[in-house]
Amino acid sequence: MSTRGNAPLDMAEDAAKPAETRPKPRPARAEVPAGQPSPRRPRARPAAATDQHTVVRVIRGPLARAALHAKPRPAHMDRLVKEQATVTEVVYAAKGSVCGIPSVKGQAISTIGRPGNGCGVSEPVKVTSVRGVALSSSATMDCGTAKALDRWVEQGLKPAIGSRGGGVKQIRVVAHYACRNRNNSKSGRLSEHAKGRAVDIAGITLRDGTHVSVLKGWGSKSWSQALKVMHKAACGPFGTVLGPNANAYHRDHFHFDTARYRSGSYCR
Repeated sequence: MSTRGNAPLDMAEDAAKPAETRPKPRPARAEVPAGQPSPRRPRARPAAATDQHTVVRVIRGPLARAALHAKPRPAHMDRLVKEQATVTEVVYAAKGSVCGIPSVKGQAISTIGRPGNGCGVSEPVKVTSVRGVALSSSATMDCGTAKALDRWVEQGLKPAIGSRGGGVKQIRVVAHYACRNRNNSKSGRLSEHAKGRAVDIAGITLRDGTHVSVLKGWGSKSWSQALKVMHKAACGPFGTVLGPNANAYHRDHFHFDTARYRSGSYCR
């Protein structure tokens, strides 16, 4: 018999090896039904386990540091932290805004009269709402007055009312641009209303339908404090602020104007 190399010897040695030293054959892979995951692979997590939502809360105040701890807090601590949670500021869309102020809505209109030489307003606007609070009727004014009204609503009116009655829904406007003299006199100086720099407010309406008037609320137990707070808050944004304590002409409304001849605020 012809042989090639040492093949017969190698075969003889393999045959002489004990059976237990030979590598055992790999077991046959079990049949897996179609659509089922392989038993050798880790199972996929359920969808609910991966669909997580991260909640971010911004806290200010002395409890801000405590709010970051992972340890459970007492119930009263949770309540205090919640009270100090920062309220997200409302972002107003630019659509429908005037004077470049997103929170002031209305319409730009053509120049009125002869600005600087009598009655008239340069680049006037008709304001319909401020900071989400509607005006009872559109008010014509210049942009400087619109800006002052925006500041007052945000920093004076809304804080003075707070959440009472669900908050402020509407401002009752009783005068804005009008070609007339001060206090509707037949003679004398032109009113700031004649220049588009003034707005008169007789009261507000809350979201639950409650009407708060300057005339009846100024001396009432329920609304006197709130009305006086919002009256005082107008001193700064506006140059002139008049109310029931000023004179008989203003017993039923607030007069706010942005008179250019004043260096500070005149408030009564």
